[in-house]
Amino acid sequence: MSTLNLAKVGSKAPAFTTENQHGQKVSLKDFKGRKVVLYFYPKAMTPGCTTQACGIRDHQEEFQQLNTVVLGISPDAPKRLIKFIEKESLNFDLLSDEDHSIAEKYGVWGLKKFMGREYDGIHRITFIIDEDGKVASVMPKVTTKTHHDDVLAVIRSL
Repeated sequence: MSTLNLAKVGSKAPAFTTENQHGQKVSLKDFKGRKVVLYFYPKAMTPGCTTQACGIRDHQEEFQQLNTVVLGISPDAPKRLIKFIEKESLNFDLLSDEDHSIAEKYGVWGLKKFMGREYDGIHRITFIIDEDGKVASVMPKVTTKTHHDDVLAVIRSL
C-alpha cells in the first residue's frame, strides 16, 4: 500500500471550505476556539461508516461538554449525506468532499486494496484539531465500533 502523507501533529490544520448535508458552506475557521474532530470515512450508509457515525451520535453530549465539534467528511454528495443523517438520526454535520481535495490536503486520499482490487479512495483516519487550529492528534488506525470512545479518550488527554 502507498504511504500516506498525513497532516502532522503540531502543524496548522489545512484550511478548507466545503458544503454540509444542507448545501451550506462550512469552513474549518468557523470553529476557532473549539476542538474539532475531523473524521474521514469512505462512504455514507455503508456498515462500518454507519457504526462509526452512530457511536458519535450517541455520545454527542460528551463531545459538546468537551467544547468539541465533530465533522464527518467523505466524497459523498450533499444529497446522499442528508439521506444518511435522516436514516440514522445523526446529530452532527457531515461534509461533502466530492473532488477529494480536502482528503488530499490531509493526506488521507490514496491507494487502497479491497478484495484483490486496487483503487484510490479515502482512508478512514481521524484528526483532532485544537482550539487554535493546529493538529493535536492523528488517529491513523480507526476501529469503527470504538471510534467515539477512542476519540473521547484522546480529547480528554490533550
